[in-house]
Amino acid sequence: MRNILASALLLCAALCANTAEALDSSATPVVVTPLADRTETASGQPITLPQKNVQVLVSTFDIAVGATLPVHKHPFPRYAYVEAGTLKVTNVETGKSNTYKTGDFIVEMIGQWHQATNVGDGPVKLLVIDQVEQGAKNTVLRQ
Repeated sequence: MRNILASALLLCAALCANTAEALDSSATPVVVTPLADRTETASGQPITLPQKNVQVLVSTFDIAVGATLPVHKHPFPRYAYVEAGTLKVTNVETGKSNTYKTGDFIVEMIGQWHQATNVGDGPVKLLVIDQVEQGAKNTVLRQ
């Protein structure tokens, strides 16, 4: 199954790249740069999507130097692209941490308590994409 999924993703990437070049009507070529290819979250879980009424939410986060987000979890998939800065994300259940820097792509863990801290010397800027069941929130704070 993994091989089929990987093959499908590669085929899609190839078609998207060819489509981008074919759609270019100027003298300047369109360059497609793959940023990520993942089948698992940061904690090794398989990525699964909501099964009904999927809604895509896109937002930006600006996290000040030294700021730590509260312990939270996500019931649905969340993806983030680090536009600037350095972010350390710690799974508080396992103690395992990952550090992400400018240009990294994050596939957040699902249903596991974690928190993030800006460990760099400048603000962290994230582009965040959530896939949720329509009307649902994707952040649950630990009480």
